[in-house]
Amino acid sequence: MRPSSVPPPSRPSDAMVPGALPLPGRFAHLHPDDGACLMEAAALLAGDRFTDSPAGTHPVLAALARAVNDSVGDAARLALWPLAAELADTRPPGRAHAPQLVGMAVEAARRVRPSSRTLARHGRACRRRAERVARSPAAGPANRVADLLWWRGPGSRHLDHAVRVLSAAPDADRRLSALLRQAVAAARAGTSGAAEVRCNR
Repeated sequence: MRPSSVPPPSRPSDAMVPGALPLPGRFAHLHPDDGACLMEAAALLAGDRFTDSPAGTHPVLAALARAVNDSVGDAARLALWPLAAELADTRPPGRAHAPQLVGMAVEAARRVRPSSRTLARHGRACRRRAERVARSPAAGPANRVADLLWWRGPGSRHLDHAVRVLSAAPDADRRLSALLRQAVAAARAGTSGAAEVRCNR
């Protein structure tokens, strides 16, 4: 995420920001006084350093939250702000969660472009990977490297494509917000406190 060179539009008052968090804004910030994106707010709530990649959040879920935060309008971003508390500690175990989450985003994008062969192919790829890695243990350097390479390669590309499609929809804010809420709920349901594969950005 890169800082915007364009001044942000009118921002909500401090009284509107849940939990006295910094003012919500797009992109990364150097200090809470300048505002915060959704994941930076989650880091503060977790007692982590001021970062948009807090340790307590699954890295793929954090990537989706950053993308949604940066893509929606001010009103939708503020409405998503309470999710920061849930994102602060949401790291479900198991290798299948990453491709499942990306697949969820791809399926949301397919509802915008149901005839897209690219999205259909991405969806199948996510399902195949989720099925394959669900049978494999999370531990071990080989699996950690494989998960990292998948996320930094096809996984990240599939997620970016899905978010771009959703962002181009006439009701983009509604669709993106619904996707993030669904993703957080699914991740919270799968969080058990077990150690998760680290595949940071």
